[in-house]
Amino acid sequence: MEQRLRLIPYQVNEVVEVVSEVPKGIEMIEAPKIWEKSKGKGITVAILDTGCDVTHADLSERIIGGRNFTDDDNGNPNVYTDYNGHGTHVAGTIAAVQNNNGVIGVAPEANLLILKVLDKNGSGQYDWIINGINYAVEQKADIISMSLGGSADVPELHQAIQNAIAHQILVVCAAGNEGDGQDSSDEFSYPASYNEVISVGAIDLQRHSSEFSNSNNEVDLVAPGEEILSTYLNGTYAKLSGTSMATPHVSGALALIIDIVTKRFERNLTEPELYAQLVKRTVPLGNSPKLEGNGFLYLTVEDYLSDVFNQKLSAQALKI
Repeated sequence: MEQRLRLIPYQVNEVVEVVSEVPKGIEMIEAPKIWEKSKGKGITVAILDTGCDVTHADLSERIIGGRNFTDDDNGNPNVYTDYNGHGTHVAGTIAAVQNNNGVIGVAPEANLLILKVLDKNGSGQYDWIINGINYAVEQKADIISMSLGGSADVPELHQAIQNAIAHQILVVCAAGNEGDGQDSSDEFSYPASYNEVISVGAIDLQRHSSEFSNSNNEVDLVAPGEEILSTYLNGTYAKLSGTSMATPHVSGALALIIDIVTKRFERNLTEPELYAQLVKRTVPLGNSPKLEGNGFLYLTVEDYLSDVFNQKLSAQALKI
């Protein structure tokens, strides 16, 4: 296959040497409030991206393995070093552990499987991505996170994703950054536009829809995607913007959700059941479903709805 997939275009806002904070995006989705229930321990997220800075202090202990499917490093399958920065940033949002006063991810005890399917230029052959998906299935990953895309609907890629879904693996994809801020126009990117995947759009830190975020009828939900602070190359940190940055918020959240609901139901839930649990944890922002799908990822929505219900009961009691 000569066609290539690329990173979802993104913007580097700032690179810094040292930080010590919980990133605002992590706080917005209310992840810290449910860490007493779960930090994603035992859940494996396969990141199909540009590799990872495997020596980064906030990431090294979360990486359980990886594989290189690109021609970087002469195609050595055991070297999945990130020369781009994108994959390292995604990994940090999912599971950084905040060593040495760094940053923390959504699921800081989740396992990371680093599958390098995009080269140092952020470009990858379809075969690389397909092989990466199939490898994630073989390794029994719980979640596949892909912040990459292209305009072509390639049947072999679709089939690989369908196979992952059949193995009860959740596949999370960036919706794309070709948007114009209008829900009247549709922008499709693959694999995000396949109905089987969870397509993630972006909002800013004030919960406004990001103008660049693709709109179409396959968007499932939105998450923070502007000026997102996370891990970066050479042990540094950076703020990046794009639906690529929104996607790992959802991938990390699913690691928490899987752990919590598996304990609650005392069984492994199917992929459709887990998707339903994710959708339960969204709040509409008032935009068209083409822009925000089911709404904004909000992990404590059950507590929020309970508070609203109790407030209504109290108001009714006062009227009696």
